[in-house]
Amino acid sequence: MTRQPSSYVRISREVEEALLRSHPIVGLESTLIAHGFPHPLGLETAAASEEAVRAAGATPATVALLDGEIRVGLSEDELERVATAGARKVGPRDLAAALADEAVGATTVAGTIAVARLCGIHHVATGGIGGVHRGAELTFDISADLAELARTQVCLVCSGAKSLLDVSRTLEVLETLSVPVAGYGTSSLPLFYAAESPYELHARVDTPAQAATLCAIHWDIRRGGAVVIANPPPRDSALDADEVERMIARALADAAQASVRGPEVTPFVLARLHERSGGRTQTVNRDLIVANAGLAAEIAVAAAHSDRSRA
Repeated sequence: MTRQPSSYVRISREVEEALLRSHPIVGLESTLIAHGFPHPLGLETAAASEEAVRAAGATPATVALLDGEIRVGLSEDELERVATAGARKVGPRDLAAALADEAVGATTVAGTIAVARLCGIHHVATGGIGGVHRGAELTFDISADLAELARTQVCLVCSGAKSLLDVSRTLEVLETLSVPVAGYGTSSLPLFYAAESPYELHARVDTPAQAATLCAIHWDIRRGGAVVIANPPPRDSALDADEVERMIARALADAAQASVRGPEVTPFVLARLHERSGGRTQTVNRDLIVANAGLAAEIAVAAAHSDRSRA
């Protein structure tokens, strides 16, 4: 048996066996289950993400808080609890308080990465990262995702930054923190719902093996820190960037008028986008989350093969 990384962490038998065998593992966040989609679509998306990980040859490790424990690898019943029990949104700052309260907690990207660091999991998938919010020079609203990426040795597969952010400043902060962002099959940063953007990237990979190699070299010379692999949303469901920007601007104005602030801004804006797009943003959101889970698994498998060939 592996040694539990903390008395507050319970690793499922499936994930524990994968750790023992150095089998590829992909960490998955759980806020999408409780806050990202209306029930039961969040639950269905989580199940599809786990299946995509397994289909690529890796083990899924969805993270959530239940009964005063951080659970790494969830059963169907535990996924259902996260979806229906009014789960708290839990980032790194909130882990201790949620554990002390024995609250049901759904981990954000940053919360999931923090737990992955505890457990020795080096591949994580999500929809889009948080970053510097528009108007942050006044509000100081900057996602904890960026700080966690700077300190954790993880390959994070996402569809770029959430479109409602100040993307240019988000990329500047990532550069300052020495976090490389590589496009997967693209030389520009995907914008969550949109496959392309005017934001050029300084690194590109076109195969899971190339992504695994980039991560291995970065970790060898930096001794830590994340690599972000920016995977465009599937083209069959991706939206036009200009259309998305117009909807976001309107939704942000609605949020300001309703005095919505802090962590409540993102779910508020996403709900407005789903409504005004006739559900198209919800479709691409689901599709990209599942696709990113599958790609993260392919990269984890390629990394494991590379490690075995060097051994």
